[in-house]
Amino acid sequence: MTVPAAGRKKVVVLDYGSGNIRSAERAIARAGVEVTVTLDAELALAADGLVVPGVGAFAACMDGLRAVGGDKIIAERVANQQPTLAICVGHQVLFSRGVEHGRAADGCGLWPGEVELIHAERLPHMGWNTVRTQSGSAMFAGVESDRFYFVHSYAVREFEPPPGAVVTWADHGGDTFVAAVEDGPLWSTQFHPEKSGDAGGRLISNWVATL
Repeated sequence: MTVPAAGRKKVVVLDYGSGNIRSAERAIARAGVEVTVTLDAELALAADGLVVPGVGAFAACMDGLRAVGGDKIIAERVANQQPTLAICVGHQVLFSRGVEHGRAADGCGLWPGEVELIHAERLPHMGWNTVRTQSGSAMFAGVESDRFYFVHSYAVREFEPPPGAVVTWADHGGDTFVAAVEDGPLWSTQFHPEKSGDAGGRLISNWVATL
């Protein structure tokens, strides 16, 4: 049965100058929600769900996020227990700091941790990879053993999560890094669920079910 548009949950994809906006928009819409791509803070705060994408360098993404007040929008949604999903560099900027090409930049500081170069001979880490999920993960329900699509050279390699958070790890080239975090209403992935086929679609549907 088709759900009338008026009855659908509303999701905003935050447009702050980062890439992969349209692929994220299409993937979220396939989960049966109404999707708006905007930088409007009022709409972003009022939406049932917020998606924060991200492609490129940590510092550049933070600059773009701050320019539209995105860091404050995310912080307010987290404080209000409103569902938010961050992807790739959108995931990275939730942490305290990023260091890329010798340039350090402050992140949103919602979690302690530093985004740094992965210690692997072959970079970027690009392609399909499995992840190591924890029991009780709502994000990976039904896709615990599936592969997801990664494109990155930097990640959080050391992380002390807040109480109650569920952390999923991945390995590349002998190094280990944070692949995903579920911290109450705040979910984030280092990989791209919108480019991860059926497994990514199931993960997005799992998030939409929390709205």
